[in-house]
Amino acid sequence: MAMENQIQPAPETPKYPRPSQSLQAPIWGHVLPFLAWLFVMQMLGDPAGWKYAVRSALCLAIFLYFRPWKYYPPLQLRHLPMAVGVGILVFGLWILFETPWMSRWPAIQNGYLLFATLPPWKLSEATVNLAYAPEQCGWFFTLTRIGGSAFVIGLIEEFFWRGFLYRWLLEEEFVEVDLGRFNLKWFLVAALFFGLEHHRWLAGIAAGLAFGWIVIRTKDIWAAGIAHAVTNLLLGIYVVAANQYQFWS
Repeated sequence: MAMENQIQPAPETPKYPRPSQSLQAPIWGHVLPFLAWLFVMQMLGDPAGWKYAVRSALCLAIFLYFRPWKYYPPLQLRHLPMAVGVGILVFGLWILFETPWMSRWPAIQNGYLLFATLPPWKLSEATVNLAYAPEQCGWFFTLTRIGGSAFVIGLIEEFFWRGFLYRWLLEEEFVEVDLGRFNLKWFLVAALFFGLEHHRWLAGIAAGLAFGWIVIRTKDIWAAGIAHAVTNLLLGIYVVAANQYQFWS
């Protein structure tokens, strides 16, 4: 009888906030910053330095307000080297077929430029837009373009595509789905739609596979966020340094 009266230990307190019973808050935090990015992009129209700055500032404010990272453990520093390495690899793949080195194989390069630099339903040659060049918009807005691409939309996309969409395809209560859970069909579907979101859809699919892989491998959403940020940061530096503004068109 004495054993029955023993006080049971209290359950361990979670190290990070647990989601509420309602999924409304988690969904808004993961989805709204991304939808706002697309909406503002359409509303503002043609690219310009100040428009990208407004979009970045607004969507960053929404992202910070909802704080979707509160549903995840903090960054594990041991994953940082892998995240940086994946980011560098994706950057290399992104620019590979448009480098002078690939001009040694003109058929491959021309085929890539014709068919893989716009979504399949918009087959035509990509154009070059200098709206974000410093001589066009000033260094402040050029640097804002680089920073917004790397540290705003790069993170927003990872919380949407890998944090929300892939796991939501697995289960409606997506915040309860383990980040390391792998399902080949939905993994490929998420990477496909991520790729088709970008003009360079083929490189985008490869990037989606790489960013998705690192989440499943590490169970760390921040690893994908850092990889994505590294890719976009290197791309931004390359665009300006090498005058390759077709990547920002």
